[in-house]
Amino acid sequence: MNTRPTGKVSYDNQGRVVVVTGGSSGIGHSICQQFSNSGATVYCFDVQRPVLDPEGDRDNSIRFISTDVGEEDQCRDSVEKVFREEGGIDVLVNNAVIQPVDSYVPVDQLDGDLWTKMLKVNVSGYTFMAKHVIPKMKFQGSGVVVNMASAQAHRSAREVPAYGPAKAANLLQAKQWAIEYARYGIRVVSISPGAIDTPLVRASLNLQGGEAELANRHPLGRLGTPLEIASAVLWISSVSASFVTAEDLAVDGGLGGYAAFAEPYE
Repeated sequence: MNTRPTGKVSYDNQGRVVVVTGGSSGIGHSICQQFSNSGATVYCFDVQRPVLDPEGDRDNSIRFISTDVGEEDQCRDSVEKVFREEGGIDVLVNNAVIQPVDSYVPVDQLDGDLWTKMLKVNVSGYTFMAKHVIPKMKFQGSGVVVNMASAQAHRSAREVPAYGPAKAANLLQAKQWAIEYARYGIRVVSISPGAIDTPLVRASLNLQGGEAELANRHPLGRLGTPLEIASAVLWISSVSASFVTAEDLAVDGGLGGYAAFAEPYE
């Protein structure tokens, strides 16, 4: 039976300070909720406020800071605000991403401004956040950075000439930073989800053959849930994974077992 996790993820994050980019919806919001539920003080960096869930946000420990991660000065200022208030940052989850429907085209039809905008958020945003958070982690001699990559970082499909390359960059960013900062007690990892049931994915379903078609591309026969990705983030950032760095964790319903990311669609 293919079961899904529900409710609270059981990790103790009391006293930890966590920053999640793109935490207002989808995977990012689930990550915020689960860190909050397990005791962490959580800061959500996003351009839009999260829709508060009475259960997940009942203790008000998810703190929102309006931040466009594609702008370095905003990343710097938001990180400094967290450091002033908390004195440290234990976990950074680089999760902010954009994937406009207009980007689902062959590369010869890709708008140049859209390409630049996607790289600004999906790649530069990860670098800007790491640039300003890692010095705080070096100061305290510990920390974990989690980059949200994708199954498309490893294999591709038609009509995704911008998103896939950006996710591949996130994968290599994590490996390079891990090697650079291991000597300071900082771990850096990435996670590669398959298709997860989020507003971002639902907006593109008609371009991917519909929900049933997209689900059936995964050996487990369904889309993943944001909670399943959040569970992986909490584990990989916990002491249970303290010897894991410079690695990528696939949470993709078996998609990585195939020779290609997806069957061609017409």
